[in-house]
Amino acid sequence: MDLVLLCVFLPLVTVAWGQYGGDYSYGPYNYGDNDEWANAYRQGFNFQCPHGQVIVAVRSVFNKKEGSDRLWNYACMPAAQSLGEPTECWWEEINRAGTEWYQTCSNNGLVAGFQSQYFPSVLDREWQFYCCRYSRRCPYSCWLTTEYPGHYGEDMDMMMYTYDYYIRGATTTFSAVDRDRQWKFIVCRMTEYDCPFQNV
Repeated sequence: MDLVLLCVFLPLVTVAWGQYGGDYSYGPYNYGDNDEWANAYRQGFNFQCPHGQVIVAVRSVFNKKEGSDRLWNYACMPAAQSLGEPTECWWEEINRAGTEWYQTCSNNGLVAGFQSQYFPSVLDREWQFYCCRYSRRCPYSCWLTTEYPGHYGEDMDMMMYTYDYYIRGATTTFSAVDRDRQWKFIVCRMTEYDCPFQNV
């Protein structure tokens, strides 16, 4: 009986080991030191994942007394080996402060970083995505997450719990009363083959 179980499970373990590598681990994601944030209140920041990695978690805390601003932190993980190495990376267009917006990475890119600048005149931030394209892979099975945070002014902690789903962008709403923003992240799977489409 033990030999039968070994014969059944050994190929599964071998495939998983080969696909994800021996050092891959599922969450909780490592944000670094709990006091280590990508920004200080009312300051701009630029966060980029290491080459070949993508954003998998976003954490933020809100402080009304600090200009209704947020501290931000991100976690990265390597993209699946089946995607290969990024073929190009770029900064998307700026999403202006004080407005609602919707943006996905162009050229079927995946979010690998964020850049933001605070504007005291509107008590909000402008945002840019840092995107990376993996060969000619295309997104499919896309969906929007729930709102993060659940209510304006709350802390947020968004994590990707499924390994082969990737953040491709976001849509946000801005409250002129609360001076805060809610995010819905655009999450997709990626094909394991090249496809002819520029942006899906």
